[in-house]
Amino acid sequence: MENLRVLVVPLLFFGLLLHGGTVTAFGNRDGSEEWGYVQVRPKAHMFWWLYRSPYRVQHPSKPWPIILWLQGGPGASGVGIGNFEEVGPLDTNLKPRNSTWLRKADLLFVDNPVGTGFSFVEDKGLFVKTDEEAATDLTTLLIEIFNRNASLQKSPLFLVAESYGGKYAVTLGLSVLKAIEAGKLKLKFGGVALGDSWISPEDFVFAWGPLLKDVSRLDDNGLQKSNRLAQKIKKHIEKGQFVNATSSWGELENVIMKNSNNVDFYNFLQDSGSNSPTLSATAGLGSYRETALKRYSNYLTSKRSSSNSGDLRSLLNGVIRKKLKIIPENVTWGGQGSEVFANLQGDFMKPRINEVDALLAKGVKVTVYNGQVDLICATKGTEAWLKKLKWKGLKSFLKKDRKPLYCKNERGTKGFLKSHKNLHFYWILGAGHFVPTDQPCVALNMVGAITQSPAAS
Repeated sequence: MENLRVLVVPLLFFGLLLHGGTVTAFGNRDGSEEWGYVQVRPKAHMFWWLYRSPYRVQHPSKPWPIILWLQGGPGASGVGIGNFEEVGPLDTNLKPRNSTWLRKADLLFVDNPVGTGFSFVEDKGLFVKTDEEAATDLTTLLIEIFNRNASLQKSPLFLVAESYGGKYAVTLGLSVLKAIEAGKLKLKFGGVALGDSWISPEDFVFAWGPLLKDVSRLDDNGLQKSNRLAQKIKKHIEKGQFVNATSSWGELENVIMKNSNNVDFYNFLQDSGSNSPTLSATAGLGSYRETALKRYSNYLTSKRSSSNSGDLRSLLNGVIRKKLKIIPENVTWGGQGSEVFANLQGDFMKPRINEVDALLAKGVKVTVYNGQVDLICATKGTEAWLKKLKWKGLKSFLKKDRKPLYCKNERGTKGFLKSHKNLHFYWILGAGHFVPTDQPCVALNMVGAITQSPAAS
């Protein structure tokens, strides 16, 4: 953990936060890891962590890819959750993860937007208010990292997102294309993958009631209550009342929890296990956000036995912080996370279907994947927004037959795939919201296909 070297290029100036010192990027002596901060705007600092794969394969026609992992929330940490809970090289007990996505690509984790994880702002007026502002900050970060590193420019970059991260991914994808075309950003753009992504909130809230009724977690009374609130949310969205829509979303989650006896929003076959108090319709947005992220954390934690589970917050603020060495003394991992959601409340319920359409029209490879038993971003809702695309290839895509997916040394069907031109859809069986943790084998095969990794399957 202490095998460190200081890179020669300073990435940002912290001003008074570090008593006027300049913070540089750090890394392992063997070059397998690098991390640092980029000041994306004055007094707004974004943390990144890059892993170079030990499984790298040289191939004349297939360059080794890089995956930029975009976590959701908003306010959930990619450096923490995506890295240690899902696809990074080590788990929360710092044990090697056999299913790490480093087997197929290099991995770049970013705490996005500013205020998430180890990222922070010095002025509370600097939190982003829109997905587009988040994309602008991320593009600035990519310019700082890629433009100064010729070796990174040789590898195609794929944006792989989870949950609300999908909204970041599609806005960032368009921002990246614009920056590349303007000559401001030097990288090869490989494509976008949207995992259980919050692309169309309206379609998801309308999916919750009928889906839960079909699997016996709601009765007719619960379905009617759910549908009434979904209609209320739809009217808010139609009128452009997005803050009200976010508030009603929180109210709907409360109704779902109450009438289903605490169904897990990340796997509808399970109970939430959350002991948090029931939220009232008048509860603040911060309360909704805290409860939502608590469910998010509880689901991942429940997947580890109590005998070997690791506390993510203690890990990041303890041994990982010591390893990284560049985290300012007054910054704690997740310390500003609750304010990230609050500042995005006006964008939270906005759809990003048009951005998906724009990427497809530009010929960008777009992959959508969904876990079978996810509720928050249910497959039923994903299929609904997909059918709203104006992309000229949509009719042909919908007519295609699906192909079954299997995993070596594992019995049974693991999923299905449908593809047409630059649109690909994966149905992942037996997985909830967090596909890489629920079905690591098929997820690893999938990401290898998405990135066209030269690594052996």
